[in-house]
Amino acid sequence: MSAIVAVRYLLTSGGFAFWTAKRHPGLYANRRQIAREIGWSLASALIYGLPAGIVAWGWRQHGWTRIYTDPHAYPLWWLPASILLYLLAHDAWFYWTHRAMHEPRLFSRIHAVHHASRPPTAWAAMSFHWSEALTGAIVIPALVFLIPIHVAALGIVLAIMTLMGVTNHMGWELFPRALVHGRAGEWLITATHHQRHHRDYRCNYGLYFRLWDRLCGTDKGLGGF
Repeated sequence: MSAIVAVRYLLTSGGFAFWTAKRHPGLYANRRQIAREIGWSLASALIYGLPAGIVAWGWRQHGWTRIYTDPHAYPLWWLPASILLYLLAHDAWFYWTHRAMHEPRLFSRIHAVHHASRPPTAWAAMSFHWSEALTGAIVIPALVFLIPIHVAALGIVLAIMTLMGVTNHMGWELFPRALVHGRAGEWLITATHHQRHHRDYRCNYGLYFRLWDRLCGTDKGLGGF
């Protein structure tokens, strides 16, 4: 599973980095930074793979989880509802753990690894200290023991997690201006929103949604490139 996570990271981040080189030549000029991001990310992939492997083994061999394969085991409306519920739960976990890591002692010991990417690149999506990687690695595996989800819906959750992790760090905005500056952009996080976090640090802590930032007064709006 660690190898699968590592290959997924290399393909996804590598693909978006290649696209960036075509769209914005020279944007990723700091090769030492990129090498550091890849090194930390591959170490994080090892950590992410451990609980994922336990879940896969427990599901297949012992039926421990609430992952199901029959789409009719639950009402069909539960398929999209479970995806949204997983994303909301993950987003809440990420907001509070991420915000905690910006406290001075935790930041200097742990989260500074991620913020060493100035500006972040598509390779920085998993560039974490091992202890931060651990907090991110356990949340989805924990949810599958609590909330029923179809295996395909779980795949969608993981795909969204990967996509948002990469695109939020690209250093340029992938999504159209109408989305970013429209009604949807008031609640969804894209690179323009997360870029301000990397610039100003003590704001914009969310992963998918701006909900917790708005509720807690930490949403400082969109940044620029």
